[in-house]
Amino acid sequence: MAENRREEAVFGGGCYWCLEAVYQRVKGVEKVVSGFSGGTVKNPSYKEVCTGNTGHAEVVKITYDPEVVSYEVLLGIFFGTHDPTTLNRQGEDIGTQYRSVIFYLDEGQRDAAAAYIKELTREGIYSNPIVTQLLPLQEFYKAEDYHDNYFNNNPNQPYCSAVIAPKVAKFRAKYANWLKD
Repeated sequence: MAENRREEAVFGGGCYWCLEAVYQRVKGVEKVVSGFSGGTVKNPSYKEVCTGNTGHAEVVKITYDPEVVSYEVLLGIFFGTHDPTTLNRQGEDIGTQYRSVIFYLDEGQRDAAAAYIKELTREGIYSNPIVTQLLPLQEFYKAEDYHDNYFNNNPNQPYCSAVIAPKVAKFRAKYANWLKD
């Protein structure tokens, strides 16, 4: 019996709690880990990254089954659930740690992401230019354990109810066919 192949994607689109909550609900996604990429400090803490001085972005590492969900679908959900036109911010979260970024793991991911951005631009989906960075993944540092499953564990926390819950609702409405059973 052949072993099922798994792939990974690394996206940053503001607070990683939002992306984690969305991707945990996607068919074919098996694991979502919050962490940091793109900076200069080894093994940064959340507190260090929040200063904006480490160069890291808050990201999620998604492990998925490509037989169930494609990288292109994951890109669509990424672009459909955050604002890729605001430089270094998502809503009230401001700083380079909240930038829109795709850390690609290979040339195929880079090419797919670049083509996706080009198509969104061609179609005029956004009124402002897309500022999402495409960068090769150098390192991924897992965030502290208390960030794991944050929205599911803290649904009544003010940030979760005011910011994350509406993003999850938007995902459910826009991508209902990709919701896990």
